[in-house]
Amino acid sequence: MQLLKYPSLVQNEILNNMEFSNLLMLSFVSKNMKKLIKSSSQMQRFKNVNTIRYDHRDEGTFVYIPFYNLPENMLRIAKHDNTKHDYFKLNVSGKWFDFRIIYDFGHYYPVAYYHRDETECLLNSIHGYFLDFFGNSVKYYWHARDYKQPIPKLQNLSVCLYHHPGMPGTNSYVLNMRRFENFFSVSPIFKFIEIYKSNITEPLRPESKFYQAEYIESVQYDTTLPAILHHFQGRQAYLKIVGCENRDVIEFVGKWKSGEAFDKFEHIKIETGIGGFTQNEILNTIGAKHLDRVKKPPTHVLPKVYDWHNRNPNTDPITSHTYIVRESDNRVASILIEGYTFNFGVWDKTEEEFLRMIG
Repeated sequence: MQLLKYPSLVQNEILNNMEFSNLLMLSFVSKNMKKLIKSSSQMQRFKNVNTIRYDHRDEGTFVYIPFYNLPENMLRIAKHDNTKHDYFKLNVSGKWFDFRIIYDFGHYYPVAYYHRDETECLLNSIHGYFLDFFGNSVKYYWHARDYKQPIPKLQNLSVCLYHHPGMPGTNSYVLNMRRFENFFSVSPIFKFIEIYKSNITEPLRPESKFYQAEYIESVQYDTTLPAILHHFQGRQAYLKIVGCENRDVIEFVGKWKSGEAFDKFEHIKIETGIGGFTQNEILNTIGAKHLDRVKKPPTHVLPKVYDWHNRNPNTDPITSHTYIVRESDNRVASILIEGYTFNFGVWDKTEEEFLRMIG
């Protein structure tokens, strides 16, 4: 290729004006081209990449680098289209695949195509290429938007699910419970789940891997479908439960306080839509403790396990004079109840350490 014959100053100038998608495709051309890009000043740009996402949709899998709220598309992976004839072949991790260049979202970028039995092979080849090119310091995420396609088994991949139903009466609104359960049973533990499920018709199994997700965000009618407050084994949750009542949060806090369950738990926010929460009843029942009102309590806030929407990297802050202590290890959790909202945040401190923060 002519670029390899130019002086290094000219090469760098050309590469400096190329987008990530073009640099990536160019690196597929030959080992020498890949070596040139990795030895150029462009590697500083690549070193600034800390996250790569695979966004799986009906029209294909979009691979992009999230920069604030403006993702930069690098590549799209799609099923082979026999009506197109402008394919060219590129070598990815030692295997040859068909590519095309398309114009979308105001940019040109490559699309890698697979035939019926090539999906897994293509994904493995591309992901292996990324691991070699970007290294293990980059975090890789798979964004699934339904439960009908299996999650690929790729190295160092964190899995996320964003599932909202279609309109009532449509096929996407009807949840196939057996298929839904099986989807989680054959998948790795999820990093993040956001689910809007007013149409779950029966409880999930208590041992379902759904409840093992590190973070769950759910909108639902009652506390049993799904029963996150009963079976959750992850770290953080945000729940909008229309029918959540005092007894539901009392039971949840009681299990945490006794050490019976929720040992990994860090933070939860629950919003209800019927009547709100009765603060005095809840606090009296769970045996809450209270700080001196004249003193300023510390604020509990943590980095979110994952922020799909890039809205807020942290959990909602909890500044409260009310707390409880876990019996098994003397660990403290702050509690804030405001009308229709219940907030619960676990500190990595014992009661003695917690009180020293206040002075």
